This record gives sequence, C-alpha cells and structure tokens, in this order.
Amino acid sequence: MSSVEHQFKVRFWGVRGSISCPGSETVRYGGNTSCVEMRVGENLLIFDGGTGLRVLGQSLLREMPLRANMFFTHSHWDHIQGFPFFVPAFVKGNRFNIYGAIAPNGSTIEQRLNDQMLHPNFPVPLQIMGADLTFHDIAVGETVHIDDVTVENALLHHPGEAVGYRVIWNNHAVAYVTDTEHYPDRLDENVLWLARDADVMIYDATYTDTEYNSEKSPKVGWGHSTWQEAIKVAKEANVKKLIIFHHDPLHSDEFMDQIKRDTAERFSNSDVAYEGMEIDVLAQPEPSGKPLKLSA
Repeated sequence: MSSVEHQFKVRFWGVRGSISCPGSETVRYGGNTSCVEMRVGENLLIFDGGTGLRVLGQSLLREMPLRANMFFTHSHWDHIQGFPFFVPAFVKGNRFNIYGAIAPNGSTIEQRLNDQMLHPNFPVPLQIMGADLTFHDIAVGETVHIDDVTVENALLHHPGEAVGYRVIWNNHAVAYVTDTEHYPDRLDENVLWLARDADVMIYDATYTDTEYNSEKSPKVGWGHSTWQEAIKVAKEANVKKLIIFHHDPLHSDEFMDQIKRDTAERFSNSDVAYEGMEIDVLAQPEPSGKPLKLSA
C-alpha cells in the first residue's frame, strides 16, 4: 500500500470565526475563516468554505485535475465566503461533490452558494464555474459513503442550525464540531456522539468561560462554546487529541497562546488550531479513559 493510500491527515487553512481578521496581532494563528482539509486514503475532503478556502484553492492548483468532496456545516458568511474565490471550481475538468443539509427555510446548499454570487453582491454567477459541481442535499443523521470513507453528521446547537461531521476510515475517526453552543446543565449528546472515541476532535471554542458569562457583554445565545467546555467533551467522549478551533477575531496571538497553555494544563494532548497546522490522525496515542459507547 502506498503512503497516499494509507494516510489520514488534517490541515487547517482557516481557523477564525465570524469574520476574517488579518493584521499584526493575528500573524501566527492566522486570520482566515473556517476551512479544513482532510486527506483520507486517496480521497480529498474539504470542510467549510470560509476565506481559508481561497488559500487552499491556490495550493490545489498544482494537483489538477481534481476530484474532491466538500462538506458545509451551514451557510453563515464565515463558512462560505471563500467559495466564490475557490479557483479550482472555475477550471473545467475538475470534479466536486458538494454536501450540505437543508436550511430551516427550506433552501439547499446549492441555492445558498448561488445566492451569495448574485448581482449586486458579486460580479459573476455560480454558473460560470467550469468544474463539474454536483450538489447533494443530506438529511440530519444521514451517512455518506465515499469509497472506503464514512461521513456521519448530527445537528448542532446554533442559531439557524448547523451540523457537525464525523469522518471514519480504517477504524480511525475525526470529529469536526464547529459552530455549536454548549448547554448550561448537560453535555450535548449529539456532540458526544460525533466525538465518541475520536482520534481527533476539532471543537468550536470561540470564547473563554469568562467571556461567555460576562456581565457586561455575555455571549449566551450566540451559538458558540468555550475551551473549558471542549475539555469536558473531550474527556467524556474519550478523545485522543483535542483541537481548539473557530477563534474569536478579537483574540490576538498572545491571547491564543494563553488559551493553548490553559487547555494543555487540563488536557495534555491538545492544541490550538493555526493556519498551516497539519495533524497525522494515525499517529495519535491512545487515551487513558475507557471507550465511550453511545447509540446512534
């Protein structure tokens, strides 16, 4: 088996939430919004199309013709703004399968990606893209099979709804759980199910507990979680490696450094996502806890 056939790697191209935030204070962790690449066996999977997707697209130009699968958690701007600037989608001969759940208002992922490129908001329509784009509407809880890769999803607690994903290959798993708000009195069963015994869990930790519960500017109801809650989930779900993700645009490199230190004190095999970070899923050590058994 070649090294390409036997790989499960995650690479981060955009790690921010809400809005891109380039500048001198975000150089090390990056200012692009959500976009995560996974190389699973011979398959290329892309999760979300924030501004990081533009940068990923430039990198992929050397690999054409491309065959890839794109999964959207939802269509808030910070997760789709990079799509109109994804150059490989404009190149004939490339093929993309694009997956997303139906929005509460009934719109498909195709409609929502199309709408953001309509006049007067964008100069050219989605239909000018020359690649073969095939759109798939997935139901909440539906399982998608791509060759020997399995992708599960579950509903997350977020305004306007979002789904999280679990990617499974050769008994290894990565949970991509972004744009979700924890509950005050319990852990979210959907999140635990996605994260169960995962090699890597990527989790929305936009805030700290202090920010989330601030008397002056509380973030309760905004649809995001904290690094403290991420640790609770990681421990309960028996996760091997925890990745803090979807950083607040106001959090500087120094602020993120402190979050990294604080998280590592409570969960040793953890890290804070930064642009360019790559994780070898197959190289993660076994956690010390017992396997978590949850029904689908």
